[in-house]
Formats: sequence, C-alpha cells, structure tokens
Amino acid sequence: MITRFDIERKYLGIKQQAEPSGYHLNPDEDFAKELVHGILINEDRYGFAACPCRLCIGPREDNLDIICPCDYRDQDLIDYGTCYCALYVSKDVAAGTTPVPSIPDRRPPSGKCEPEDAETSKPSLLTGGSALPFPVYRCRVCGYLCARTSPPEACPICGASSDRFEKYLE
Repeated sequence: MITRFDIERKYLGIKQQAEPSGYHLNPDEDFAKELVHGILINEDRYGFAACPCRLCIGPREDNLDIICPCDYRDQDLIDYGTCYCALYVSKDVAAGTTPVPSIPDRRPPSGKCEPEDAETSKPSLLTGGSALPFPVYRCRVCGYLCARTSPPEACPICGASSDRFEKYLE
C-alpha cells in the first residue's frame, strides 16, 4: 500500500534531483504529487517507474522510453513547456506566465524505444574514419554523453539507470 509518506518522499527525491539540473516540477504541488502517486503505482505494478499518463505494455525493456523522466521530456519541454504528463514544466510554466497546454504523445505507436528518426538524428563520425578509443554512450533521458567501455550505473546528470543509455558512437 502506498502511503502519503511514500508519495512525499518520492516527490521530494524527484524535486531534489530536478532543480539542480535546471528542471522545474509542476507548481501545482497537489497535482504533481498525484502524478508521483501514479509513478509509485506503476513501480508496484510493473517494477519500474513508468509515466503515469502512458500505457505500459510488456517488459521493462520495451518501456524504457517511458520510465520517468521519459526520453521525450526535454523535447516536450522545449516545444510545449511541459512534459507529456506535466510533472516537469519549463521555467515560464513554473512561474505561471505560460499556461500548461495539451501536448501530443511523441511515443511511436509500436511502443518501441527508438524514435523513428533515431538513425538520422545521430551525428556523423567526425574522427576522419579512425576508431574512437571508447564507444560513446548517450543518456536517452537528458542527452548526457560519456566515452567509456560501458555506460555508467546511473547518469550523473539526471540519475537515469544504465539501461537508459544507448551506444551513440563507436
């Protein structure tokens, strides 16, 4: 059973992680805590923190893109000032100068983790054809890049787990 204490602890954890990274939570704290409650329900139900506003089908591997914070958060913040569920909002929305709009779901209909244009969005290799000493991994949540033999256990910027990283360059 999820308690008010569980919701408060998770909310504060998300907030403490978001603010130093320049992210803002929805200023309607009651609304934000309802979303956090949905995330906790999904953690109990599926074993991972799926977005409370999306349909989760299949195992974790098929839903990595919708684990909060989802892969679409940053682009949604840029384009609409809020993520799909409106837990994360832009500075203007947080300040109350811009209303929260309704936004479309960016998730491909198939539910696959890779965006349709993933291959075309990757940059070309700028090393003149020579191999990099280590592959470059990209955090699918915040875009953090690191060159190493394997992705870090957790993203140092957003805290996303290692399975949220993709090999970006080899």
